[in-house]
Amino acid sequence: MSFLPITSDEMKQRGWDRPDFVFVTGDAYVDHPSFGVAILSRMLEDEGFRVAILAQPNWRDGEDFTRFGRPRLGFLVTAGNIDSMVAHYTAARRKRSDDAYSPGNKAGKRPDRAVITYCKCIRACYPDIPIVIGGLEASLRRFAHYDYWADTVMPSILMDSGADLLTYGMGEKQISLIAHRLAAGEDIHSMTDILGTCYLIPTRQYSPGPVKECPSLERVQQSKREYAVAARIQQDEQDAVRGKTVIQRHGGMILVQNPPMPPLNQEELDRIYELPYERMFHPSYEKEGGVPAIQEVEFSITHNRGCFGACNFCSIAFHQGRQVTCRSEASVLREAEKLTKSPRFKGYIHDVGGPTANFRHPSCKGQLERGLCKGKKCLAPKTCPQMEVDHKEYLAMLQKIRALPKVKRVFIRSGIRFDYLMEDPDETFLKQLITYHVSGQLKVAPEHCSAAVLDKMGKPHIETYRRFAKRFYEITKSIGKKQYLVPYLMSSHPGSTLKDAVELALFLKKEGIHPEQVQDFYPTPGTISTAMFYTGLDPYTLKEVYVPKKPEEKAMQRALLQWFMPQHKEKVLEALRRAGRSDLIGTGPNCLVAPGKPFQNGGGQKGKHLPSGRKHAVGKGRNAFGQTKKKKGR
Repeated sequence: MSFLPITSDEMKQRGWDRPDFVFVTGDAYVDHPSFGVAILSRMLEDEGFRVAILAQPNWRDGEDFTRFGRPRLGFLVTAGNIDSMVAHYTAARRKRSDDAYSPGNKAGKRPDRAVITYCKCIRACYPDIPIVIGGLEASLRRFAHYDYWADTVMPSILMDSGADLLTYGMGEKQISLIAHRLAAGEDIHSMTDILGTCYLIPTRQYSPGPVKECPSLERVQQSKREYAVAARIQQDEQDAVRGKTVIQRHGGMILVQNPPMPPLNQEELDRIYELPYERMFHPSYEKEGGVPAIQEVEFSITHNRGCFGACNFCSIAFHQGRQVTCRSEASVLREAEKLTKSPRFKGYIHDVGGPTANFRHPSCKGQLERGLCKGKKCLAPKTCPQMEVDHKEYLAMLQKIRALPKVKRVFIRSGIRFDYLMEDPDETFLKQLITYHVSGQLKVAPEHCSAAVLDKMGKPHIETYRRFAKRFYEITKSIGKKQYLVPYLMSSHPGSTLKDAVELALFLKKEGIHPEQVQDFYPTPGTISTAMFYTGLDPYTLKEVYVPKKPEEKAMQRALLQWFMPQHKEKVLEALRRAGRSDLIGTGPNCLVAPGKPFQNGGGQKGKHLPSGRKHAVGKGRNAFGQTKKKKGR
């Protein structure tokens, strides 16, 4: 095994005069199956193509884009594993100083809107060469979309980039078809029949057929209601079984989205994840301190794809899709055995998961024949009665991984759907999860406690989380361990008023949860929540939704989640007054904050157990009261 070439010298060492494809990426080159570039490049290599990697090229001049000469078949372009604007800016639009996907964790190695910039550089060097764009940035920006950073509706990224084709979703089948057809001499502009792709065509050349038409670019730019309508159509047709061709007019051009490509089946997934990855960043980055993103995934295993949870603020449903597919147990075990042979392996497998760790099957048999239900969710606000819950296969696989020589512990860190778990009448998996697969803390995502806000998030109501937390701590206590839940919480999501934020603060106080970190809602392209943020409308009802947008209110909502911190006292006081909850200002046990100085948190003092005797973890290495915990076994 060896890394694919990233320089002309490395290419020549392989005896190539030029590559078939140059793969341009905004990330550093990490040859690991958690990186899309690694998967697609290794797949093309396996199918006989020569692929060179152009990682984080200098976009300020064109020299880097000619590093390998003119590729025989074309350029493949991605911003990397995440949207370049998310990589660069916080939810408050502040510039980030770090980038886990860059050498030395240093920001500034890629441009804003990387896909557009890279494509323009390529076009300047090779005006007529085929360019295919893909990855998360291109996938989520395939239609006219609201861009939070520019605070405007932008056209499809195909328009701005000048690329020939866009692959959306996971991309393996699309890229393989495109590569083989280019190799056979086919013009890329004739490739209008490939599922999971988008292309542009002049209006005068388009032949209408059985399609779903979104409101045009011009209409969604002028009308927020039309934008909401378009967002719903795009989400509803993101189904590999029943999804239709979707079109959207952009001036004199029409954006055509072919129906989604069916997800890889088990045999195909096994093949993809067992390609000869180096499972490490390119050695040239060693002198800069390596690439931090490898740390969480080097000894992690992906066993599934897709998520039928489909939270409204999450991009997975619009990118990977809601249909869950999984690798075979045998393939996962082979990967686990390979990990144990690495000289860097210390006995700990950090994760056996995916978008949602405990999904191994479709939510019901009906979705395989009819697709997932349009406009409905499998788990929210209540679990669908057709849901089939079964952890037996996942549990058996984890047990076999634990039994491998050299394996000390197997953790699950990529997220457990506790609502799905609580529907399983057999508690065997829950008990083994808590006994064997929690590294002191288990991250779960209730996100909020207000039913109104959770409905806008597409999440189950908080009662489910309460039941789960109760059993978690009961089982933890019964086995004599000290383990904690780390709940993910979000402030200022569409639908959240100051009163909802106060309700969440009261919930956190009652449950003894003192979060050290909380996340403001981040309006990323392509999600239903972002459509609500921009339009102030729910795309599924077209009814108005309250959206906290003013920085002052967002800061107050965030402060309420950390009501116990002295530095937030002024904002908490103002929030309580504005919410009409001055009754919570005082020194009594039911109050959140005391007036005046010194700051008092009205209960839950540091070091004091709550009446329930339970504590929730709130940050790395700390318990609910901010006290440092000793780690065992690591």
